[in-house]
Amino acid sequence: MEIRVHKIASVVHRLNLHKDERIVTENLEARTGNVVVVRALGEKSTYGEVELEEGRMAKIFEGDIIIGALGARNALKGYVGKVPEVIKSGDTLNMLNLGGVIGVCTSANKDLGPPLKVEVVGMVARKGKILNLSDSSIPQQDRIEAGMEIPIVAVSGTCMSAGKTKAVAELCQLLSQRGLRVNAGKLSGVAARRDLFSFEDHGARRTVSFVDTGLPSTANLDSIAEVSKTIVNDLAKDKPDVILLELGDGIIGGYSVLTYFDDDELYKHTTVHICCANDPVGAFGAKKIFDERNQRIDVYCGPATDNEVGRHYISKMLGVKAINARTDPEELADEVCRLLGHDDLVGLRDEGPLEMS
Repeated sequence: MEIRVHKIASVVHRLNLHKDERIVTENLEARTGNVVVVRALGEKSTYGEVELEEGRMAKIFEGDIIIGALGARNALKGYVGKVPEVIKSGDTLNMLNLGGVIGVCTSANKDLGPPLKVEVVGMVARKGKILNLSDSSIPQQDRIEAGMEIPIVAVSGTCMSAGKTKAVAELCQLLSQRGLRVNAGKLSGVAARRDLFSFEDHGARRTVSFVDTGLPSTANLDSIAEVSKTIVNDLAKDKPDVILLELGDGIIGGYSVLTYFDDDELYKHTTVHICCANDPVGAFGAKKIFDERNQRIDVYCGPATDNEVGRHYISKMLGVKAINARTDPEELADEVCRLLGHDDLVGLRDEGPLEMS
């Protein structure tokens, strides 16, 4: 049957879907990444929006027909949910995130309230086959391309909302202002385009995320190593001077972040490791985790560095530089340039727009 939809979520943006789509309503398949059409069963004042394909946020109204994708979420400060074991038209599911990932909520969040309920209408199909995010994705690769010598700056964190996106965005802007060609990617988390748009707005020439590899999220993956190598290879194609990578969520959590550092090939290519910590205890824990792995943290950012109390503890007790990306972005850029071997760019400041004669 053909159906007219009101909103197309950003999670399916690579598929070039239309407001008029053909769907199937029988023999639906509960598979991660399958493109599902749902009807909103209510409205919410908090967390009641969806990010559209182009990145604009739109309020969800009761009765809206929405295209999203089945997926899981494991957010400490958001919803936890999974792909249902079976699915049929008329089933009630939940909007698990703003990017349009849909599943069964298994744990809500007191600050966000219960997740929005949606009714399954059907699934988008082409030539009788249910569409999946993997139908328009970058082919996954299990090795970094031979000869890839572009330095990687990896930004991890102790938790979600620890300042990782801010740190990457500031580095995109300041490194590009200093003349470096910067590409940026997001390796883990749950689907949304706003972080990539922020990187682009701050100077990244190209951006790629795990969604481009066909995944609605990295929740419950055994490893993100293959996804990470796929993204690195794609970002390296136009030979930037540096690749910035955000590892969404925390190093301890449900998105397999530590598996990036488990992979010797990925770690070997990581020239700089920045860790964003929410507080000194988180900074201590992260240092202990990486010390036990004989791996380094080069710089700390995040709320733990908001004032001199946290910065003093991190620098004196942990022996790692502590630089706040919000208040001291130029200092952070200087340190990253040093670590990248670009001593000639240390202290270089943007002098503003050129005056035209």
